[in-house]
Amino acid sequence: MIKIIQPTEEQDYIVESKRKCIEAGMNPNEVRTPKCSMSDQELLEKRNTYSEILSVVDFFSKKILDSLSGTPVLIVISDENGYLLHMVGDETIRATVQQLGIQVGAQFTQEDMGTNVVSLSLQQGHPVQIVGSNHYHTVLHGSACYGVAFHYTDNNDLLGSICIMTATELHNPFFLTMLSTVVDSIERELLLRKQNRKLNMLNQIMINKNRNGIIITNADGTITAVNNFVADSFHILKDTNIVERSTQQQECLISSHMSQVITNKVSFDNVQMILRTVDDQKVVCLFDAQPLYDETNNFIGAYSQLRDITERYLSEELNNYLAYHDELTSLLNRRSLRETLHEYISSSPTSGENIDLVLMFLDLDHFKTINDAFGHSNGDIILKQVADRLTNFLGDKGNVYRMGGDEFILLFHGLSEQQEVTQVGERIIEIFNTPFTINGSMFHVTASIGIAIYDGTDAESFMIYADHAMYRSKSKGRNNYTLFDSNMKSNSSEKDKLSLELALRGALEAKEFIVYYQPQVDFTTKKIIGLEALLRWNRPGYGIVAPDAFIPVLEETGLISQVGEWVLREVCNQSKRWVEKGLPKFKMAVNLSSKQFLNDNLVEVISNTLRDTGMDPNYLELEITETMTMDVERAITVLDQLNALGVRISIDDFGTGYSSLNYLKKFPIHTLKIDKSFVRDIMSDQNDLNIVSTIISMAHNLNLDVVAEGVETEDQLHFLQMKKCDTVQGYYFSKPLSVDEFEQSFYQLNDDIKFKSSSGMGD
Repeated sequence: MIKIIQPTEEQDYIVESKRKCIEAGMNPNEVRTPKCSMSDQELLEKRNTYSEILSVVDFFSKKILDSLSGTPVLIVISDENGYLLHMVGDETIRATVQQLGIQVGAQFTQEDMGTNVVSLSLQQGHPVQIVGSNHYHTVLHGSACYGVAFHYTDNNDLLGSICIMTATELHNPFFLTMLSTVVDSIERELLLRKQNRKLNMLNQIMINKNRNGIIITNADGTITAVNNFVADSFHILKDTNIVERSTQQQECLISSHMSQVITNKVSFDNVQMILRTVDDQKVVCLFDAQPLYDETNNFIGAYSQLRDITERYLSEELNNYLAYHDELTSLLNRRSLRETLHEYISSSPTSGENIDLVLMFLDLDHFKTINDAFGHSNGDIILKQVADRLTNFLGDKGNVYRMGGDEFILLFHGLSEQQEVTQVGERIIEIFNTPFTINGSMFHVTASIGIAIYDGTDAESFMIYADHAMYRSKSKGRNNYTLFDSNMKSNSSEKDKLSLELALRGALEAKEFIVYYQPQVDFTTKKIIGLEALLRWNRPGYGIVAPDAFIPVLEETGLISQVGEWVLREVCNQSKRWVEKGLPKFKMAVNLSSKQFLNDNLVEVISNTLRDTGMDPNYLELEITETMTMDVERAITVLDQLNALGVRISIDDFGTGYSSLNYLKKFPIHTLKIDKSFVRDIMSDQNDLNIVSTIISMAHNLNLDVVAEGVETEDQLHFLQMKKCDTVQGYYFSKPLSVDEFEQSFYQLNDDIKFKSSSGMGD
């Protein structure tokens, strides 16, 4: 629940307005009524002139009322001179204010009515709120009013204002935020309609010079214009009837959709169509279509375009394939195994006499020796041959997955008994008896196998069981298999935890930790302006370990503070190294853990790091989470000290934790980072869309920058641009990169960003 805060100080524009009221000799206890009002005929003529504007504003006003259902509010719409043209909302409030002369046709000016929201919103170039005693006249002290003027944004012509009135005890600053967002939508809609009136349809579209396919019809469906792309590819020609074609050729998606536009006056946006050309070539297009109307709103035809995205579609198909397949061997990968196991386990009984799911974790013995002695290219050839042997061995009895490096997992369905499982393990060991041949040379490779039989556990534990059994095979001398049993289960958890903790304690000294960097792209410049530092562990024998696998252990053991200090110093030093190599200065974002934030020496550590590395504090951004600020007084003190150092502060994963909007404005925060869980579904989840829109609007009203995390698609990017998000971060532009990868690809990355931005972010 948002705490109601009564106004304790008045904005300069309210103070100035009250001063003028005093100078004019107004009595604050007097009930003022408007001196000027329109006649019924004048009001009718004005409303006719404003009919389109009023229809747009009324539409969005009803949206406000729907969103505030149950809250007594009155929405008042005025023209640019303060004449009230329309009122909608709570009847009780309307009846009350009508007693004060607040009714349709009346003019609200400061000279007549004193300090009021209508005249001030028209005068000021920003949203206005007048609450309680902010009003000059005491009769209005029981009301809270919010107002925003709206314009034609192409030439800043003032059109009028839209105001919300409610009771003082219902005052909520988010009314003003919501009203500002609605006015933005109103202005966009009005500008679009204005442009559509002014621009001639055929002058907008240079038919045959457009790289997209274009079809334009008249009202009965006869094609009046079509470009070469459509005519040549699909034999849809000028002067033919698209509706009749649809009837005759139902298989033609273009004709079918155009027929719906003409018959039912519906529109289509970004409909993906997989089409066949006249020469039977596959073309993938995005189809847009809409009905066309003249200035008097008479239907005159339909317009559609086809955007050829075949190349992008094939690229996405490849990316989707690689998301679930190993690039080297074309086997299924770890992600595919996890999803398969989760799907199987969620729909499978957890017990039974028959064994129906078996995992075999296979690791090649001493494979590193082959890579070191004969090169990784020859090692890759052996891995492909191993994949082929395992695939041929399994046939249709299961699947082979490559986990990475020289590790493979075999998933079996339908093995009937334990003896059969062990026999399969023996046969897999035997297939490695035949040497591998590369360029006429023979290589003998053996394997260690761990076997786990599904016993009702979760997918992650099931995989761990097979992994433990494989390491038991290694310890027994390799070139054998081990079946995971209950004794191994009872001892493995604590042993693994201790082993992981010991490995982590030595990782920092052994320089096994590394930092990856994910670019942050500025919407305005379309360039990389910042990088988020992300910790990785290059664990010997395991490769790169993701943070969620070891950071919880770092936090539990208290090692997180020590590692966090190392990350901070490493990032600052890396920034200096990049500048020395001629790269631009980037804003470097570093996550602080809860333990770091609670350390009494945090400010001292950061100050010393900045001094020792020579890092410009303006380019260091420290990311904290909302939950770290629950101790508000301490958070304010620490953040003020950090702010005094010159570093930037951002709230990471905003909206997912504890937050107090009342305190948020007191913190010296520079940036809000929208959590990727909200960004992921903004194109399909209305709630997420509203949350992201509100966060961006709220942040900008607080003069904060906004970074959206987890941006993966062009549609997400385009939406965030429309909402004026400042910066984006995510796989759409780049995955997290090692230092070498970033240096090697920096200039290409910027070129790719400009290319992707041409459609996703506009010019």
